[in-house]
Amino acid sequence: MPDWYTLTVVGAVILAVVVVIVRFRINPVIALALGAAAIGLLTGLGPVDTVSVMTQGFGDVMMEAGLLIAWGVLIGSMLNEMGAITRLVESLLRVFGRRGVPYALGLSFATYLQTIFVDAMIVIAAPLARRIAPRLGKAGTGIMAATFAISLEVGIVMMVPGFAAVALAGLLGVPLGIMLLGGLAVVVPTVILAILVMSVLFRLGFWKPATDEQQLISDGEEVAEQSASQGVGSARSVGGDHGDRSTTSIATVDGSTRQEGPRDPASVPLLALFGPMLAALALIAVQAVLTVVEVELPAMQFLGNPVIALLLAVIATGLVGRATVGTPRVERALVRGFQDGGQIFVLTGVGGALAAVIAEGDLGAILQGYFSATTVAPLLVVWVMAAVLHIAVGSVTLSAITAAGILGPVAATLGLNPLLIALAAGAGALFCIHVTSNTFWLLQSFLGQSVRGALKSVTVAVSVASVIALGMTLILSIFVS
Repeated sequence: MPDWYTLTVVGAVILAVVVVIVRFRINPVIALALGAAAIGLLTGLGPVDTVSVMTQGFGDVMMEAGLLIAWGVLIGSMLNEMGAITRLVESLLRVFGRRGVPYALGLSFATYLQTIFVDAMIVIAAPLARRIAPRLGKAGTGIMAATFAISLEVGIVMMVPGFAAVALAGLLGVPLGIMLLGGLAVVVPTVILAILVMSVLFRLGFWKPATDEQQLISDGEEVAEQSASQGVGSARSVGGDHGDRSTTSIATVDGSTRQEGPRDPASVPLLALFGPMLAALALIAVQAVLTVVEVELPAMQFLGNPVIALLLAVIATGLVGRATVGTPRVERALVRGFQDGGQIFVLTGVGGALAAVIAEGDLGAILQGYFSATTVAPLLVVWVMAAVLHIAVGSVTLSAITAAGILGPVAATLGLNPLLIALAAGAGALFCIHVTSNTFWLLQSFLGQSVRGALKSVTVAVSVASVIALGMTLILSIFVS
């Protein structure tokens, strides 16, 4: 089929998907599935292959992220039941202040926490974001969602050990140490400035809670709030609101009785509540470092795998929860977590199906042909190419690597440092993250946004970060030859 036809079909269908979700309030799962089917049929993929590719795309996403989503949801649900999220929010607010929390979280996500799989980080940290948001005013949900989107996506493509940044460094022959330093020089100002810009815009009225927010995930925050506020000496009767925190009377030698049962969550050190999750993140981080330095330890390859590390964290968090709030409340939290996880699985998987159908076509090759011949303003060209590729195929990693791969071979002849090519490609790949991205749907669901809100906090916010990152890369090019 002609190039213009393929480009038109993909663009029109993606636009239609956005419109029917936002304007006509069609369920995103249905809209995405119909969009994937339409692209497959209209671009000549055929009925059988269209269904096959959609199914494969759904399965690929679930294979990559399904268990991580499940474990993350369960950990978050149990931590909420124990009141850990509320207490952590209070601690962060005391240390960094109300205005400083987004920047502290953003820089953490974009740098050293890039050792953690992005989807897992979203589901683990989402309850924390939902707790902080009300403290930031009416636009708090938008600010926290933008903080997550900006920092996690920027870190993926520009900061070692983000997996796309490592891939770019390998493709262009940039030493990881150099990529780390160059990425740090661009990532830190980009994250700070992008969060600042979006915070100002949201507070000026760009964020509208009435239309941009909706509660899709119920994580028992009211129960957690009550749990966290209970004193050490408080007691609940069996027939009270929290009757599942029952106690057992045990006779003593002198004839009196003492009460045995779960400890009050407020009396348990915060580090003990978060200890299992932190240990899991440490295992993942250690294995990431071992992979970078090419050291193979079978035991760490097993324990440091995110699926295994987070599974161990689920088990350990459950044990801590049983000792803290009792088995009935832990079981209730697990049930709630399984309920919440179901809708996320379907939405994320269908987003993967749409992306798979688009990637199955020759759209990438078409765009690659349009850009490969030019040598004008190479950093700007590689940014534009990566941006257009990302809008079309929905993969940050694929678009960054493709754009860098085209100009990488001629970088030396143009007198351009490969580090700059890698950073420009990463910056461009951030532009216009939208409905083809499973990260978009995870942030939309877990942070209580409507699709309209996610288009602001994810699509617009990360696009702002993309432009800022290009500017930072151009400034860096003055000093790097």
